[in-house]
Amino acid sequence: MICVTVTPTSRTLAKADLLNAARQGDIVELCLDHFHREPDVKDLISAIQKPLIVSCRRLQDGGKWQGSEEERLLLLRQAIVAGPAYIELDLDIAAQIPRFGNTKRVISFTRLDRPETEIDAIFDEAAAAKADLVKFTWPTPTLNAAWPLLSAVTRKRSLPVVGMGLGPAELTFSLLGKKYGSPWIYAALEKGMEAYPGQATIFELVETYHCREIDPRTAFIAVAGFGPAQVATTRIFNAGFQQLGIHARCLPIELGDVRSLKRMLDTLKIKAILAPGHQGDALFSLADSIAPADAASGTLNLLSKQESGWIGYNTLWKAALKSLEREFQQEGRTLSQMNTFILGATGLGHSLAYAVGQKKGPVSICGTDDRSTQKIASTCGCRFVPFQNLYETLADLLVIADARIVAGTHKGQLNPSLFRPSLTVLDIAHLPVDSPLMEEARNRGSRVIDGFGLYQQLMSEQFRAMTGKELPEAAIAQGMSGLTSAD
Repeated sequence: MICVTVTPTSRTLAKADLLNAARQGDIVELCLDHFHREPDVKDLISAIQKPLIVSCRRLQDGGKWQGSEEERLLLLRQAIVAGPAYIELDLDIAAQIPRFGNTKRVISFTRLDRPETEIDAIFDEAAAAKADLVKFTWPTPTLNAAWPLLSAVTRKRSLPVVGMGLGPAELTFSLLGKKYGSPWIYAALEKGMEAYPGQATIFELVETYHCREIDPRTAFIAVAGFGPAQVATTRIFNAGFQQLGIHARCLPIELGDVRSLKRMLDTLKIKAILAPGHQGDALFSLADSIAPADAASGTLNLLSKQESGWIGYNTLWKAALKSLEREFQQEGRTLSQMNTFILGATGLGHSLAYAVGQKKGPVSICGTDDRSTQKIASTCGCRFVPFQNLYETLADLLVIADARIVAGTHKGQLNPSLFRPSLTVLDIAHLPVDSPLMEEARNRGSRVIDGFGLYQQLMSEQFRAMTGKELPEAAIAQGMSGLTSAD
């Protein structure tokens, strides 16, 4: 089940929020700590037919309550008398609010500084406080940090346990909780109504992550990172899995400390990791074997679990070659005839330098870190250009391969005067969305290659490598339809 959180600030809007949440979720949580004036809980409960959880969190627990502790306890006592399905009570004050009527008690333990380790002792204390259900909340910046919380929720105990992660891996925890039997997981009704910063919305859980289709049989494909490229990849692949009837879904993860990652991936039975953008640099240490050409390309964007271990792939350089050759084919030009300039001492830059080098075309590479750039140039056998000499280099094709580079005239920035009408520009650092640098290039008359063709080729290569099947074109259209520049 999904519990949709609402955080209204006024009694006027509270009923509308509750009704909208009840349409989307199985349970609704009403956070009283956000109200500017004391609400009529009994009246609000009558607005919906779905089970309601009432909570009122202190500042120290990540809430917004500004009144005294005596006033908060009085509000919680009044709320429980109103007869909600559940009342959430902090572990340290649970004894001060006795059980009343049929309302079930969610005894909550929260810490904002780090994951908790004394889980069993806290559970026993909550059970002694007459809990019907125990809730744990703490930071989950990585999969490593979310692991104890997942263990707390999935372990068989005398009472059910729910959890809420704080930070990027909150989403990871929620999707795993759905698979492994958490009584419910949490979602915000919409942006701006999160119980905690960064909480996923019900729209994201349902539309992007297909949360309602996840069950104990679901196989997860890990997607490293939480940026726009990762969201786009997730939407497209989940649509492809759905359309082909493959019982798999994407699981976003923050790689964190990769030394313990293999063990966790094996425990979760994850069969592949996708690494859009710069995340692939960390996959080298996880791979048990890599094809020589992919190893030489400088980064990986896919790990696949086989009987022989984790196999590393770089599908980007192959997809880039196909996309670029197709782009210039109609003009009768080839990469071997063009001066290609790579901007970015990154794994992406390394990949493109390697790819164009396979066609024996002249390649130069430049980055904000001259030492790293020189190392890539030496490995790929291409020309090294110091960043201070960036504007003295003639090129036919400019490939932007570092998302950290922005337009400007300060040190480490790219002066837009580089974009000339004779220059063709491709940005692979922000796939599949357009970037401000590409807009600058258009405005100055440069020819701009739409990165979507490359992105589509890349998605198809990865999907085929994982499933042995072709990615449906309809899946790409469906996945891209819900994306905005804000994603």
